[in-house]
Amino acid sequence: MQNSAAFQTKYVFRDFQAGIITGTMAIPLTVGIALMSNYPIKIALATVVSACFIGWINAWFKPGNFIGAPGVAAGLAPVLALGVENFGMENMAFIIFLTAFFQAVIWKFDLQKYILMAVPKYLVEGLLAGVGLKIIVNFFPMTYEIPPNLTSEVFWSGPRIQIILISCASLVAFLYLFARFQARQPAIPYFVLISAGAIIAHFTPLPMLHVDDVPLLLSLPLPNFNNPWTWLYVIGFTLMLAVIDVIEQVMSNAAIEKIDPLQRKCNTNNSLLAIWIANMSSSFFGGMTNLDGLAKSTTNKLAGAYTKLSVLTVGAVILFFVLNTQLLEYLPKFSLAVIMIFTGWKMMLGLVHVAHQGQYALILAILCALLVFRLGIFEGLLLALLLHGSVNYIVFSQVQHIKTITIIKKYLKRFAGDGGAD
Repeated sequence: MQNSAAFQTKYVFRDFQAGIITGTMAIPLTVGIALMSNYPIKIALATVVSACFIGWINAWFKPGNFIGAPGVAAGLAPVLALGVENFGMENMAFIIFLTAFFQAVIWKFDLQKYILMAVPKYLVEGLLAGVGLKIIVNFFPMTYEIPPNLTSEVFWSGPRIQIILISCASLVAFLYLFARFQARQPAIPYFVLISAGAIIAHFTPLPMLHVDDVPLLLSLPLPNFNNPWTWLYVIGFTLMLAVIDVIEQVMSNAAIEKIDPLQRKCNTNNSLLAIWIANMSSSFFGGMTNLDGLAKSTTNKLAGAYTKLSVLTVGAVILFFVLNTQLLEYLPKFSLAVIMIFTGWKMMLGLVHVAHQGQYALILAILCALLVFRLGIFEGLLLALLLHGSVNYIVFSQVQHIKTITIIKKYLKRFAGDGGAD
């Protein structure tokens, strides 16, 4: 059995090595997503540790994928930030708990295939592109930020020009190293950028990352809403959060299956089991949502991972920094900005894949991206879905002269069938 102790022991050294590399790369990504989500960095790191441990345990009994590395989801960062703004940090634990509950329902009844029918993949790519643009805009100011004691009324001051030159040189070097090593060791550009940034900070005054040492306390994720209308918004918000998380995992699993070194098949519903358990668990210490991200999973594979034992090592590496968060303050902000701008750009490049699906898919995906960037994920995706539904209705009813009742029956028949994606 490929999830047996004997099989995992066979590749223990490779998985241990891969876990160290993937875990190190995951740290700046997790930090950046936490800042984008308005979550404490320590809480985000603890979420990854919890998800890694649960993912490893789940792989023994119901493996979803074999080399996927869990982490907080970049695509959900603006949604979580919106939740913090609307509901307050004190209610986010309940928001994550309710999200996990809806995901448990989706897992129990294997509803993910129907969700994918209702939400086309090109709209999801558009959504992620809009989020990627948000990430770039959010972290771009860090590329020219200078320490408070060096600020002046003149924008193009000496220190400002210096940090801009450092940021540009770092981005060029990062892109060069990524292009050279992405097929073998994609973690190398991250190692080099972080190390170089820490060295430069010893000789030049730079804005550095600050990490609040918040306590990690277990408590019941209880809500504190007084307005009944708020409850309606909470239910809609958590449903959206659950669905987007599920769709991202389904798409990630499809890619992880292609890069699996042993060409093992993924079971998306088993992956959803691990996700909702990890999300529900994290809600008890105020954690975030998680999924097996493609960037970390690709790094895990290229670093030599064969089993989920590597994920346990990833969790151990990140746990070290949860217990020693002061070490993260050696990371200059410009290094983090370069990494996150690159992450946002990679998310936007998903539109290139959509271009192969035709003009309609590409136009709608771009429109969805712009709506998500301008209005937010919930409103942007909803408007894009309404537009997609309206176009389909017009095509069927007005152009092809098909009656409305026939269109409804057609879609009900489709949903009742077995045509879901996995």
